[in-house]
Amino acid sequence: MGIAFIGTGFVADYYMTTLANHPQLRLAGVWDVDPARLQQFCDYWKVRAYASQAEMLADEAVGIVVNLTPPESHHAINRAALSAGKHVYCEKPLAMTVEEARELVVLATGRGLILAGAPANALSDACGHCADILDSGIIGTPRLAYAEMEDGLVFRDKWQQWRSRSGAKWPAVHEFEIGCTLEHAGYATSWLVSLFGPVSNVAAFSALTFPDKGPGTESLSLGPDFSVGCLTFRSGLVARLTSGLAAPRDRSLTIVGDKGTIVVRDLWDNRSPIHVELAGSRRPLLHRLIDRVEWQFQRKFPFRLTAGKPVAYPQAAQKNVLPAYPSQIDFVRGIAAQADAIKAGTRPFFSGETALHLTDIVLALNAGKRDHTPAEL
Repeated sequence: MGIAFIGTGFVADYYMTTLANHPQLRLAGVWDVDPARLQQFCDYWKVRAYASQAEMLADEAVGIVVNLTPPESHHAINRAALSAGKHVYCEKPLAMTVEEARELVVLATGRGLILAGAPANALSDACGHCADILDSGIIGTPRLAYAEMEDGLVFRDKWQQWRSRSGAKWPAVHEFEIGCTLEHAGYATSWLVSLFGPVSNVAAFSALTFPDKGPGTESLSLGPDFSVGCLTFRSGLVARLTSGLAAPRDRSLTIVGDKGTIVVRDLWDNRSPIHVELAGSRRPLLHRLIDRVEWQFQRKFPFRLTAGKPVAYPQAAQKNVLPAYPSQIDFVRGIAAQADAIKAGTRPFFSGETALHLTDIVLALNAGKRDHTPAEL
């Protein structure tokens, strides 16, 4: 299927890097409001530059418009693309308000189009592996989850010098303005909702804890650089999710069940190590360490455990082109899943009402809403 990118900033290079994993997709061209950046991107990747947004939307070779613009532009561009009869895949969030996001979902449904949203890390090998572990029953019924989206003191680093593969500056100032929750919480909520279903309640708190982010930020109105939310799922599980730009880097997920614990080391890693530790404080420490090492061995080679027996895990054998650390995500996998669903006449999981549900959760976390019921899913 033909696709087109609108927006050629920092994240667009992640999409270009992982496009090679999905031969069913063909990039027809790209467009950006910044002519110099558009030319730089096209020169590096040897792709076509559209003369305007209108030219891109009129191109019959384009089935899916991939919206990689800043979040403040998402609603308007998504709406224009849907109105032009294009399916849309949008970087997070769908829009900056729940009302605008819901409008887009209604528009897409009414026109028979698929509106899907990033991030794609919940389509990773690691997430599929984690789902299989849960389905095996080895840790019993999952009761509690801790998700971390801490990125460390990046504003104390040399962020002014950071560049993408094709030369785009890392949009640090904009990220500080919009806040780490809108930028990062979706990586955790997509995993949580895919594993445990819809969220029935969000209780959150957010704050700006480091108002000085360095040169160029003194006069800006900065967004929250810390948030914590407690999510209650209809399935009964309770999760705590933290997002921040101050605590040491940690993008792990811990799931606690009746019989044991699962720890996913890095939600940004398509093939993240996953550790399982069986419950039972009476078990000798050596035996508990053997449980952990045995699982790591099975994950590496790769196997999973079902009813105490190692079983080959086919997904983990896939070899994908991935960006360099820390963003080892197959960014295009969500677009590929969308294209495959369109071809099959089905609907991908992270589209429509699910994308709206995730957008609502993240907006509530960012705003620090204390008692919020997200959009129905």
